[in-house]
Amino acid sequence: MTDALPPRGCQAAEPAGDGYFRKGCNPLAETGRSKLQNQRAVLNQQILRAVRMRAGAENLLRATTNNKVREQVLLELSFVNSDLQILKEELEGLNISVEVYQNAEETFSIPLVPLGLKETKDVDFTLPLKDFILEHYSQDSSEYEDEIADLMDLRQACRTPSRDEAGIEMLISYFLQLGYVENRFFPPTRHIGVLFTWYDSFTGVPVCQQNLLLEKASVLFNIGALYTQIGTRCNRQTQAGLENAVDAFQKAAGVLSYLKETFTHTPSYDMSPAMLNVLVKMMLAQARECVFEQIGLSGIRNEFFTLVKMTQEVAKVGEVYMLVNTAMNQEPVKENIPYSWSKLAQIKSDHYKALAHYFLATILCDHELQPGDDEDEQEKALSQLYDHVPEGLMVLAVLKDKVQRKQLGKAHLRKAIVYHEEALRVCGLCKKLRNIEVLQEVLTAAHKRSLLKYAQQETEDDFLSLIQAPDILPKTEHKIETTAPQFSKVKVKDFFHKLGPLTVFSAKQRWTAPRTICLHHEAGELGFSLKGGSPVQVYCLDPVCSAASAGLKEGDYIVSVGGMDCKWLSVNEVLEKMRSVGKQPIELEVISCQDTAASLHSKSATYSMGMQKTYSLICLAMDEDKIDQTKKAPLKLPFLSWGTKNRQKAASTLCLPSAVAGSSQNKKKLSPFTLLNTESSLY
Repeated sequence: MTDALPPRGCQAAEPAGDGYFRKGCNPLAETGRSKLQNQRAVLNQQILRAVRMRAGAENLLRATTNNKVREQVLLELSFVNSDLQILKEELEGLNISVEVYQNAEETFSIPLVPLGLKETKDVDFTLPLKDFILEHYSQDSSEYEDEIADLMDLRQACRTPSRDEAGIEMLISYFLQLGYVENRFFPPTRHIGVLFTWYDSFTGVPVCQQNLLLEKASVLFNIGALYTQIGTRCNRQTQAGLENAVDAFQKAAGVLSYLKETFTHTPSYDMSPAMLNVLVKMMLAQARECVFEQIGLSGIRNEFFTLVKMTQEVAKVGEVYMLVNTAMNQEPVKENIPYSWSKLAQIKSDHYKALAHYFLATILCDHELQPGDDEDEQEKALSQLYDHVPEGLMVLAVLKDKVQRKQLGKAHLRKAIVYHEEALRVCGLCKKLRNIEVLQEVLTAAHKRSLLKYAQQETEDDFLSLIQAPDILPKTEHKIETTAPQFSKVKVKDFFHKLGPLTVFSAKQRWTAPRTICLHHEAGELGFSLKGGSPVQVYCLDPVCSAASAGLKEGDYIVSVGGMDCKWLSVNEVLEKMRSVGKQPIELEVISCQDTAASLHSKSATYSMGMQKTYSLICLAMDEDKIDQTKKAPLKLPFLSWGTKNRQKAASTLCLPSAVAGSSQNKKKLSPFTLLNTESSLY
């Protein structure tokens, strides 16, 4: 599935070194997962075309005053919106195609939900990076063609990662490599012309930015998505498989939580804080579900305390899925989360609540208090299952009285049957879930088991069994929490290592072009000292020495000695190279650090192909409005005007228009957000 591929810019002598990375899966392989990803890519392109058509129609509608043209445009818009709705439903169908991601072994378990990988367009780093190397680092950019090609190959491989730890390692390697690339080539003051395009995983809407943060956030999302696919692929019929599934879902939740906390203004709905919060809850709920399956994998003994434990555990699963379903039905997530996901969470909540009531009914109906049993222990265990018992009943009395036990047990069975029927009803109403056979089989089997248990109980006292079964308190002994991503475990080597130490040779620093200094020995003295690590720096320069006369300056960095690169050499190594020249003149290449220009505004323009404003655009537009209101200047200033700022300090103030600081800058500029339609809905 994955093959070792040596980067062209690295030597091939060390097959196990950090310079190696792995290729992705064959994108043309006819596997179920690759077919789904190909269908997702096709749908993304169709959505893009429909979005462009809608944007053009809306622009024409705003521009024209001809009633006949307006009627035709409105009719066309209705067709385009209908097409977008159909495409959205098709994309939702791909998101609920959970059977493809499940383990191939025969299983009788409710399917788990994975996340699909975000799709992206190709990016050509060649010209922007070569231009930046030539302009910023003053080096021959042709020497870095192999390194740039390696970066592009790694990005291309990350579009089709293998569904295993090798795929995770490859995505993390690219994410860490982006950290080097960001520091090397993306200055805070300007953009270098690299445009990143990523498609929303739920809506298919493309988001484009020249900011590398979009690339890093999207790669993080795909790492989390790949963990979910690994978790759903695990064999849930074995102890090891369930342990791996729990670990994978916890890691997925950790990556998505890290994404939410680190990239707070991501310009895509699937990476908004509200959506990520729901996805984290869903992954932890699926981990909790696997823990319950792990407890009952070897079989559930029909024993009092064992059933009490299982009742509490399965009630906990039902509770967390109820919270997931509630979160999925909150704004603004409700509009973009797949409808079938929300219904599946509701089905699982009802199903596991029904199992909790079934287990408790089994305790009450099958286990009578025997003379040798510990009454206090059983009373304590049963009391922990209830917040309150029905009026007129006491826990100890229920344990001792056979009639009360039967009545309360049948009440729990009736409630279990109600939950089972509700789960089956919701499953039947959702077309996507109705087609998942194993889901129907599991729900139907559980429902029949509860009906059979109820039918086995005596029926002559049914008219007295009108008590309502109380809710069951969930409790668990197994802690489920997010697992923070361990990026430090993946070792990567900077592709552009030859540029020099990153602490000095970064996009934030600026230097003069390298200049050559020819040194002549003066009685064995150079006239200066060296300090620092890599690269070394000129220190204590004698202003009257020949080196200073040749143009050497205090604080210069030495990058070459006698034509040999020494950016990564220490002070002793540089001195050794100087001594090796002997009495011949020494040629040094040095650079001088310049003052870093003031940073520009950190916010970058984002556009979404004529679509409604994305999450971050709305936030940024609100910030712009605040700035415009606070810095609003009159369009036309009189020659003499009253100064409102100091009106309380003086009776009047004479102000000249030329004396108004920043008056030209305060003029309201055309924002890229004004090009987006704020009135149209997402679909």
